[in-house]
Order: sequence, then C-alpha cells, then structure tokens
Amino acid sequence: MHSWHGYENRGTVSFSSGLGDSNKTRTVCPPLPRGEVLLEVLGPGCRMKLATCNEPWREVPIEEVFWMAADLGFEGVEIAPFTLASHVDEVSASRRKELVKLAAEAGVAIVGLHWLFVSPKGLHITTPDAGVRRKTIEYLKSLVDFCGDLGGQVMVSGSPQQRNIEPPNTFAEGWKRAREVFASVAPECAQRGVTICLEALAPRETNFIQTLAEAAKLADEVGHPNIAVMLDCKAMASMPDGIEGTIRKFGGRARHFHANESSGKGVGMPLGEGGGRNLDFKSILRVLKESGYQGWVSLEPFDYHPDPTTVARTGLRVLQAAMAP
Repeated sequence: MHSWHGYENRGTVSFSSGLGDSNKTRTVCPPLPRGEVLLEVLGPGCRMKLATCNEPWREVPIEEVFWMAADLGFEGVEIAPFTLASHVDEVSASRRKELVKLAAEAGVAIVGLHWLFVSPKGLHITTPDAGVRRKTIEYLKSLVDFCGDLGGQVMVSGSPQQRNIEPPNTFAEGWKRAREVFASVAPECAQRGVTICLEALAPRETNFIQTLAEAAKLADEVGHPNIAVMLDCKAMASMPDGIEGTIRKFGGRARHFHANESSGKGVGMPLGEGGGRNLDFKSILRVLKESGYQGWVSLEPFDYHPDPTTVARTGLRVLQAAMAP
C-alpha cells in the first residue's frame, strides 16, 4: 500500500494566510529533498509524483496555496510566474529563500514554472524583431535563475501567442529564430539544473509547434540535454496519434506531464451535455509508465468551475484511483 504523503515526525507552526484570517496552527512536514521521489505507482520501474499548478488560485498568496496543496494531498506545486510578479526580477533574493522555506514547511516541492510569458508584455521567440528576441532571451535567463533559486527543475515553454508565426515571417525563419533563442539560454539551464520543456499545442491555439514530433525535432536541433519536451493531455488529443499513441512515441524522452481533460476542464470534472466522456487516466498512466516516463504528473485545468479547490480535489482523486494497483 502506497503512502500518498510519506510524512513522519510532524511538528506545528503558526501561519497567517494573508487573507485577513487569524493565525492558524498547521502541521509542519519535513523539507523535501530536491528531486526525491515521493510516490511510487504502477508497479516496479515507474515513479511519478503528483503536483498542481497554482494559477487557479491566482488571487491567493502563494504560501497559502502551498498549504492547500499539501492538505489536499499533492506533493508539489508548479508556479505561473505572473501570479507572483509582473517580472521575476521583482522577486528579491530574500523572498525567494522565504518561498523555498514556506514550501518545505508545508511539505510540498516547488516543481518548476509554466505560463512563462504572460508578463512582462512584449516577449516573442519567433519575431523578426531582434530587439524583442534579445529581451525574450534575457527574460528566459531571469526565469531560469528564478526557477533554480526556488529549487524547481522544469520550465514549460507554452505561451502560444508569444511564439506564433506572424506574416510576413515564414515558418522556416521562425523555426531558426526559436532554435537560436533556446540555444542561447541552454548553458544557463545547465548551470542551474533547470530543463526547458517545449510544449506542443493544438492548431486552434498556435501555428507553431503543433505536434510532439515538431517539439522533439526542435529540441534535437538545439542539441542540449537541458532543452527537452513535455506532454499535455489537452494538446495531445489533437495530435495524429492521439493521447496514448503520442505518449508511446515520446513519453520516454519527456521531462514533464500535464494532466487535464481534452476540453481543458480539470481531470474528472463533468464535461456537460454533449461533452463526451472523460479521459481514461488509468489507461493513460499505464501507457505513460510503459513509455519509461519518470517525473511529475501535474494538474493543469483551464476551467476552474465550480471552484479551484473542487477541481483540484477531483483531479487528485481520479489520478490516485488510476494509480491504484
């Protein structure tokens, strides 16, 4: 029988959420060693860890999100930088150390970053404007430092609007520029122990990097171990091989995994009239295990109704049931 938390020797601490409530006494879990595998599932040879993205609670202080995630049963939290500051350089060194301490006290790991280019405005990786690309490279380097300071190991490069090919720019020109952008930050990634994971997205979201085959090709052309690919269920649903077929081909090289329904709803949430059936995560996670994937399984819903906590709790229970022997 697996332990979903694995916490022992708990203590207590007084904590204020910053939402106007009085101090609470919370259970303190021992710090989580960076990279420690917390959850073994699906039999020998496959280890995965469960995390939640923080942006569904974007108005809630991040320290309170750490506690909520731990209380629900997650092992990690994946951070969207725009929820903390419009530019990560605004987050001081002391605040970064504080965030690491607060996450450890709550008993969760900081997995990494995603939604990288929501802010600041004016970033783009394929634009012919060399000044904008330089600004984008510099911000990526700031993100890598930020991620490394928090103990995160992955950065998901999605941001469809900041990579779209805009006429008269051609696909080939945009491809070359994107390759140069990621190659420019790869050395900093290696120094900080951070991997940028290229995220293929559906055609309705972007006209650049729509399949895992394209993402893998770009990563291969960069040719650096800290530039890799990741898997997202919503995106894979639009790909030629479907979700499970895409996982079979690319799961072994993927460095991160986002779980959501094909529609973007949270895992296990009602799809509504005409919404079809929920994804079979028992089958999906079995294929993921068989592919050789070892890493985080992170919930990333795009629909937070009826509320973010219900969505997170439902998704966690579905994944836990899928992982059960």
